[in-house]
Amino acid sequence: MTNTNALAQARSLTLPTREASLHREESVSHFWNNNRKLLEDAWVEWEIENKNNLLIPDQSLLDPRLRGAVNSAWKNPEKENAVADLWEEIIPGVYKIQFFDLERLAEFRNYLEAAANSKIPARPPYGIQLNRYGVMLDPRSEGHLGAPNFQAFYNDIMDRYMRPISRLLLGTQGYDSQTFGFSIRYNPDKEKDLQAHTDASSATLNININLPDEEYTGSEVDFYDKSTKQTVQTFFEPGKAILHRGNVPHATHPITSGQRSNLVVWLYGDRMQIPRGSTSSYGNFGSAGSNTAAPENITPRQRWSLPKEPKDTFAPF
Repeated sequence: MTNTNALAQARSLTLPTREASLHREESVSHFWNNNRKLLEDAWVEWEIENKNNLLIPDQSLLDPRLRGAVNSAWKNPEKENAVADLWEEIIPGVYKIQFFDLERLAEFRNYLEAAANSKIPARPPYGIQLNRYGVMLDPRSEGHLGAPNFQAFYNDIMDRYMRPISRLLLGTQGYDSQTFGFSIRYNPDKEKDLQAHTDASSATLNININLPDEEYTGSEVDFYDKSTKQTVQTFFEPGKAILHRGNVPHATHPITSGQRSNLVVWLYGDRMQIPRGSTSSYGNFGSAGSNTAAPENITPRQRWSLPKEPKDTFAPF
């Protein structure tokens, strides 16, 4: 039964300090776990309270070409190459696409701003760094953005888009039953860059949610091509997404002006399993649109399906 006073109770909670969060003090985890049900009820109440003036995020926010190709592939997986053809291959294992519809992106940003201003406690990501402007997206994470309509949209992105596309382009089948996500904002004064690293994922989808008039300088992303030993630099345009294997080394240059806001979502296997070793451990790769973009023993029907494994509780951070 939902607590009808949850919103007021959640807003009155005293959050753990930034210092306690940075040091991963046990009291911080206790705070989020002890208040999990209250916070989930608060998000339900918040949506009901704002039902007449709040966007219900759904697939219509995404780029029409991508949305159309993906919906066709779900109806007939043999048409999956139309999805692959939309992605630009930057280097092996790294692809780029227009993900959000620019004409709808402002609506989605307004939704996220409303959630941020709800005064419901939400936990920022503190894996590599504590980003004070971000929030956890996945239910396995403490203090996640638990609004039911947002969660439905998040699950659609993971289930209908990221998982089958990662299988198609990156061959991640068998290492993609679990999901994870967070938002992050880069600023010139704080949280301005990210040092070279790999992700604890099979696949990472990094989506820029800047509006077209939200300009920034710096914050370019470097990807290291292991086959050529060259570094390739790319820039995040509004609404565009980069999909890459988790084991591709990458780094973010310092942002020098403006802000860059992104949603970052991961796929990996049960109990944090990811492919090990070189990129060849993912399977046989080809270029976007080819029939060899995934292991030959995996059929299109298998790629465009949901995993049977239940969700576990292992979160990367």
